[in-house]
Amino acid sequence: MDVKYVVPDMKLALREELFPTITVWNRLEGRPRRADFDRALKAEVRDPLWMLTKQWQLGEFKADDAGSPVLTKVKMRATPVTKYQAAGGPTEPFESNVPLETKAEQRTVHWAWNGQKMRFDLRAQLGRQWRNMLNDAGLQAYVAQYLTLYPITLPAQDETTDFVYAHRQAWQQYAALAGRCIDGGDLHLFLSADPTNNHASEEITLALPADKAKLDAMGDEFERWFAALYFQPDHEDAWKPPYMEYQFACSAPLQGKERVLAAEQYAQGHLDWYSFDYAPGALGGALDPGEQVNVSSFLPTPITFQGMPDPRWWTLEDRKTDFGSVKPSTTDLAQLLLMEFALVYANDWFLVPFRLPAGTLARIDGMTVTNTFGERFWIVAAGTGAEDNWHRWAMFQINPENLSERQADTSLFIPPAVAKTMDGDPEEEVELARDEVANMVWAVEKIIPSLTGKGRSGKDEGNEILQYHERLVAAGGGAPPPFQAGVAYLAMTSVPEHFIPFVPVHVPNSVREIQLQRSRMLRIIEGDTLPPEKIPPRTTLIRQGLDETVKQPYYLHEEEVPRAGMIVDQSFRRTRWTKGEAYVWLGVQKQTGRGERSSGLAFDKIVSAKTTNT
Repeated sequence: MDVKYVVPDMKLALREELFPTITVWNRLEGRPRRADFDRALKAEVRDPLWMLTKQWQLGEFKADDAGSPVLTKVKMRATPVTKYQAAGGPTEPFESNVPLETKAEQRTVHWAWNGQKMRFDLRAQLGRQWRNMLNDAGLQAYVAQYLTLYPITLPAQDETTDFVYAHRQAWQQYAALAGRCIDGGDLHLFLSADPTNNHASEEITLALPADKAKLDAMGDEFERWFAALYFQPDHEDAWKPPYMEYQFACSAPLQGKERVLAAEQYAQGHLDWYSFDYAPGALGGALDPGEQVNVSSFLPTPITFQGMPDPRWWTLEDRKTDFGSVKPSTTDLAQLLLMEFALVYANDWFLVPFRLPAGTLARIDGMTVTNTFGERFWIVAAGTGAEDNWHRWAMFQINPENLSERQADTSLFIPPAVAKTMDGDPEEEVELARDEVANMVWAVEKIIPSLTGKGRSGKDEGNEILQYHERLVAAGGGAPPPFQAGVAYLAMTSVPEHFIPFVPVHVPNSVREIQLQRSRMLRIIEGDTLPPEKIPPRTTLIRQGLDETVKQPYYLHEEEVPRAGMIVDQSFRRTRWTKGEAYVWLGVQKQTGRGERSSGLAFDKIVSAKTTNT
């Protein structure tokens, strides 16, 4: 080391500053010179701005001469929901062991379409389950008889079976299952059609008389297994096709009266308090006096949130919450209220926790608050008053269906809704959009159910079906004659097969009000000697009335299709409930569309004629 950096006497060098280059220390610590900390605790003002911020932090700028709440007592009325009624259905006892979304949204699994078998994924799943049950019970000798009694067989190839042979994937799966798998869907439909008289042993040649009781018991177990796996409704009264929404109601007794909570426009996929309105009348039946009145005492706790002033003296707030970056407009009331709450009234709010079970209708009669000065106040809900008084302020309050002049209801409804669901891929998706050029509404079947049970592109399926029919016509010798003229008259252009028209028609007994009626386009193939076939819808959402013995028309309310349109999809949903049990059901959800669409439909056009080589 160079001699000039050697310091023989460190104390002398520091005192006399002989080596100014020594600026690094390996240890730095505070050394108090007095035994008391009086001066340190005085917090002498060195930075006026910092002192002003600490005064704001502790609320010293407030001019309130009031005490803080130290004790509160709440008088609460609470009653569980006791009745449920789907729109147009009978009143039923409310099932608290079933999620309300599951109860309201459940739709029947359709096993056939236009008289043809569908859902071969479920049919194979049920058939495999029945085969495993036979093997586990030592009755595998009956498998061959069930294969014969409930077979999966390929249909004949003609124009009526285009849903099979027009699609390679569907035909391959159908052929793979044919003759190899028990049709568990047909077995389930047979057993569920008449549980009292239909048994699994019917039309089965028994090897031993004792096997009849075993097979019948296995059939009952098979039905219980299916019911536990897929939640199926007895009826679909909650789903209203003319509105493309669910409509249902539930009720609870409160203060000797039945309070009806109606969900008239539910299709969002998640239920909450804002999905309901108070409806007049009652659901019928005896009133269950299940109301409970409780008086509970609490210690109020100040509300805390990210970014609020820290109450500790020596604690500085971090920069994670930056209220300065929030720049609401003058009409953005939500952000303005949030900022006013956080910056002006943050320390004035206190929390009084009150636990209520799900599926409860509760109302606070009032609460007493005792402050630090010993003063006691009786407080009622802020939203109390006339229902039509627009000066009222309320949160989480359910509105009545009709705003008649009466006292507002400040009850709080906590629906037994699920916290989260797992939604499968859509099996059906229909976009309802207006076409101003064609002056109609189109139901565009974007996703349709296939034979395999999964949703498939409606556009692809429509193109494959059209090509299939064109091949059948060409194979039958129905080639179109050659054109002679250079131009041709086209009466109407074609549209994709997954476009289902809804035309406006008059409401009965009205000359002004209209509604939308489902119609069909014609499948016109050049050279086809048979009359054009009407293209049927493929989704159950649009097939309303077509699968009945006597086909019925389907009407959709005109106001349900706004200018932006709407998208409706159907899929399997799964959730777990309070005791851990799983529920799987088929439900529908609706959302806003993506605006108007054009189908390209036009009439009376002159086009270039097609030419053929001779």
